Amino acid sequence: MKKAIFFLAILVCAQTFGQEAMRRWRKLNQVRQDKFDLVLPEAMRENNIAMWIVTNREGNLDPLYTDMGEGYVGQNAYYIFTDIGKERIERAALGVGGYLLKEGGTYDYFGSADELKEFVAKRDPKTIGLNISKNFGGADGLTHSAYLELSEILGEKYAKRFVSAEKLVSDFRSRRVASEIAIYGEAGEFSYTIAERAFSNEVITSGVTTLEDVAWFMKDQQFKNNLGSSFGMPSVYITGPDGVEATSSDRIIQRGDVLMLDWGVGLMNMFTDMKRMAYVLKEGETDVPAGIQNAFEQGVKVRDIIKKTIKPGVTAQKAEDAVYAALTKAGFNKMKGFNKFTDLDKTDVIIGCHSVGNWGHGIGPSVAFFNPVRLTYELKPSNLISIELFAYTKVPEWGGKKLRVPLEDDAVITERGVEWLYPINPKVLVIK
Repeated sequence: MKKAIFFLAILVCAQTFGQEAMRRWRKLNQVRQDKFDLVLPEAMRENNIAMWIVTNREGNLDPLYTDMGEGYVGQNAYYIFTDIGKERIERAALGVGGYLLKEGGTYDYFGSADELKEFVAKRDPKTIGLNISKNFGGADGLTHSAYLELSEILGEKYAKRFVSAEKLVSDFRSRRVASEIAIYGEAGEFSYTIAERAFSNEVITSGVTTLEDVAWFMKDQQFKNNLGSSFGMPSVYITGPDGVEATSSDRIIQRGDVLMLDWGVGLMNMFTDMKRMAYVLKEGETDVPAGIQNAFEQGVKVRDIIKKTIKPGVTAQKAEDAVYAALTKAGFNKMKGFNKFTDLDKTDVIIGCHSVGNWGHGIGPSVAFFNPVRLTYELKPSNLISIELFAYTKVPEWGGKKLRVPLEDDAVITERGVEWLYPINPKVLVIK
């Protein structure tokens, strides 16, 4: 009897080993299969790319390495996608393999890197897309030496057919499948719950806790949950009448402080970007001062207008123009640049609704002044976007100086417009 119990315990342990790792791996395989089946054909054809070669070298992996399925990379490795005129894009992996990639079931053919020349010549593509990009680091994975080597291996005939895959990479990544959106929602849950715990009395004791203590708590939660980040140290900062006072430093949090945080987590190749705001009650206070609360509410009104205005089927530039027209009509003032607020009694506003996804700042269509190229891209259903804004409103308790209220949460664009992926920032959090 004791032997049976012993072996049963071993079996149970064996079954539980690796469950979370396998769960995440299976979900990434589903994403990859769906992307290759549903997104890649239209992205390649819209951008007139007959073959797409993603190169990797041991110790110098392309930014799309995880999207491609990872695997063991030797001296040279190539993920190759070819439009052979059928519904399905042919997928091959040369010089890369290993259990995780092969068991993922995504590729049609595995071979040696030495087969590259013959492989390409047999298919004779009219255009060959390479990850060369002036505008996006995520689409610029091809090194100069790898470019020279490809040119040498394939010869002048095919080197003349090389084109930038910049727009292809943007389209491939930013057009989301349901399995990606599900992961992003899960990442969002981690992101906001950790942030809201950080801005609570669980973590903060006024007069004792520093800004960097809060940031390290958040980093520790990332470590415990095996989460990545696009941004390094979380930005935990104090905003006063004269602007930002300190960020993630040894500044001790005091009563009366207005706290902000800006951060995101990474989960299964999906990265969030969001903000939260809190107020530390002074002695005798039971709620957020009216002026600070009003400033937050003005920001919420701006957020509501942005959400109602952005629709798919137009360029991001047209969406931005429509948002500012709606804000102006509602009585808000469009700022001429970041932090260039005015003395007007109106709330000054600037938006930066950028693409999110495989980094905190994605490479898809972006309704943001700091992404000029992506402003020209068309908003599509399934694009992930950060609804980000900065609203500056006068606060009587500060002698009429303006408080900058930053709001940011992540959403998906659908046929209906903008839809949230997790519970968004509902209020100024209160720390007693």
